Amino acid sequence: MADPAKLIVVMMYDADPETGLPYAAGEPMQFDNSEKAIRVAQGLADKHAGVIAWARSATPDLGEYGEPEILYQAGEIGDLD
Repeated sequence: MADPAKLIVVMMYDADPETGLPYAAGEPMQFDNSEKAIRVAQGLADKHAGVIAWARSATPDLGEYGEPEILYQAGEIGDLD
């Protein structure tokens, strides 16, 4: 059985002007380390309604993913799925 890798992602969200609900703004960005993901997320926080950096263990070949661990969050975010 393969050891799980660490999936580290930053996602940005903007607010829908009609409903105020957050929606994904752009594509998720994947990183090799948590520190860089947190720095990038902090830099994006002033440009979006919400931003999150999260990590989880992942074995994509087997379709196995652990629970997301929030590394940094600012503002309103949507669903992580």
